[in-house]
Amino acid sequence: MTSGIACSDAETIAQILDAVRTYDQFDEDIDPYEEHDMGQFTVDGEKYYWKIDYYDQNLEFHFPEPADPSVTIRVLTVMRVDEYCRTWASRP
Repeated sequence: MTSGIACSDAETIAQILDAVRTYDQFDEDIDPYEEHDMGQFTVDGEKYYWKIDYYDQNLEFHFPEPADPSVTIRVLTVMRVDEYCRTWASRP
């Protein structure tokens, strides 16, 4: 989770993690390729994203073969919507 979530109170964090765990609102807007690797939800009026990225075994580069767990590490990130652009815009 990002620092924007980590600094929340324990009850809010629990609600956020439960929303990620039970997420099933995939549609064309949030999941145009039907990969189910990103979601958006709201807790207490605040919007959040969760996103799964696929990396090589060294966690250095995005990996194009997410279906092969022997060479891919999946990383789940949960963030406030306002953190998304700042977090992912600086990635290579």
